[in-house]
Amino acid sequence: MILPSILLIGIFVYGLLGVNFWTSMTDNHTAAQASGREPVAFVGLTNYIELLLTEDFRHSLANLVLFTATFLVGAMAMGFLWAWLLERPLKGGRLFQTIYLFPMAVSFVASGVVWRWLLNSNQGENASGLNRLFQMIGLDFLQNPWWNNITFGIVAIALPAIWQLSGYVMALFLAGFRGVPDELREAARMDGASEWQVYRMVIFPQLTPVLMSAIVIIAHMSLKSFDLIMSISSAAAYQTKVPAVDMFLFKSGFDYANSAAVGAFLLIIIAFLIVPYLVQQHRSRTR
Repeated sequence: MILPSILLIGIFVYGLLGVNFWTSMTDNHTAAQASGREPVAFVGLTNYIELLLTEDFRHSLANLVLFTATFLVGAMAMGFLWAWLLERPLKGGRLFQTIYLFPMAVSFVASGVVWRWLLNSNQGENASGLNRLFQMIGLDFLQNPWWNNITFGIVAIALPAIWQLSGYVMALFLAGFRGVPDELREAARMDGASEWQVYRMVIFPQLTPVLMSAIVIIAHMSLKSFDLIMSISSAAAYQTKVPAVDMFLFKSGFDYANSAAVGAFLLIIIAFLIVPYLVQQHRSRTR
């Protein structure tokens, strides 16, 4: 019964991963080589080394770190805060949860089109979007070029990502809060624990699996981000380049070797996040 699934996974997952790694270690950089008109030679790790020595790719990696850190911290903080506030039944709480979760149902491309206008870099008389709002309420000093900033432009694109995914994080933590048995809370209160001590000593430790799951999900989504960035910025925008955009540009230029190498870099980075989590989950299940 499981043999068909094993064959499909073996071919279309691990088989294609192997092809990708093989392509990344060849000199397949031109359209003629991609079409088979010219030979392709094995070059080992040369493509990986040359990418790391390229200033553009190092800038993409730096952008990826900034984007991931901002996205992860922002989504986790906002999601946890709202889950904590909504943990007890409140009037209108379910309506708020529905509204706050709604952005997750919108595609990154659709939200990117809207946020491209909101994050317009024009200032002064030509201001629009958030810069215009700041101007109207007398907070002109908050106007900035947003994603057009060379150094921190990628951080601005993390804002719509946080807006879109923090509701999902809220739902995860809310389920975790409500999964803690009331008996544990009451037992702690009977032992003289204050409300803060109940949360710190009883409830928060129970949320560790939820926390780990949320971190892994948000982190791996941020590492693979492409559609949101392309919808707000463009492939040619140096200030918002990330490895996924580089992979697209290499592929568009028939540079299959470097495109595969960038994909391999992303896979390795994601593996560093997911493998320890899977090991920890396996150990917890076998105890």
